[in-house]
Amino acid sequence: MIETLFSLAFVAQAIRLAVPLAYAAIGGSITERSGMIDLALEAKLLFGAFAAAAVGHATGSGFAGILAGVAAGAAVAGVQAWLVLAYRADQVIVGIGLNIIAYGGTRFLLQLLYHEGANSPPAPSYGDAVLANPLVWGAIVAAAVTSLAVQYTRWGLRLRAAGDRPEALLAVGASPIHARIAAALVAGALAGAGGAHLSLSVGVFSADMSNGRGYTALVMVILAGWRPGLAALACLAMGFFDALQVQLALAGTALPSELLGLTPYILTLTVLLVFGERRPPPRALGKS
Repeated sequence: MIETLFSLAFVAQAIRLAVPLAYAAIGGSITERSGMIDLALEAKLLFGAFAAAAVGHATGSGFAGILAGVAAGAAVAGVQAWLVLAYRADQVIVGIGLNIIAYGGTRFLLQLLYHEGANSPPAPSYGDAVLANPLVWGAIVAAAVTSLAVQYTRWGLRLRAAGDRPEALLAVGASPIHARIAAALVAGALAGAGGAHLSLSVGVFSADMSNGRGYTALVMVILAGWRPGLAALACLAMGFFDALQVQLALAGTALPSELLGLTPYILTLTVLLVFGERRPPPRALGKS
């Protein structure tokens, strides 16, 4: 068992499990840092996964599928921002509503396009590949670039000001709404890439395949103090413990299956609560 935990196969499995979570968490960090509650991560993952599989199947191109997933995630984010910023709709209700639409909408699209309510036709697949999977490298780059951009660029300065001091942006003639729209679109595209990884790693879209990952990613965002790089690392820890849970199941551990399934969440939350730095949320988070 110990040898398995230090094998390349185990590390690769942990990374594959962490990638969609990391994309969603990086995106959620950006959206929430700008002052918008992002409960719609589940919808972005699901629509991103569906679009990637559908376009990948139609074109035979994994790269086209990735672009479609990114576009779908950005489109969901655009709808979310439009409802919240233009109509001042309740941000929590919008997020939950989009998630419900994603659960039913992707099933409807499966039935409409393929006359099948559970799975899409086969799409290009990256399989178990890690080094040859562009989405893995993309997650690493996204974690590093967004962390630096949020702290050291003009875009990041305005994003942080929109979340903490929107009145300061107004005082210099800038718009918090524009900053939040830009943040939402970037974040949605990243979450859509996470959805693309879900379907293209197995070569098919399955109904509800996000399986609550959007909510898990949001928890990682909060526990990481709304810092995208740290949120991505938290998701990597989640992937490690998730892979550990799989290995424990294969080893025939005596733990009940229900408790075994909770192992990744319990261990990750414990690590973050013990070693994580407590940070308050952005002061304008959730305020129109």
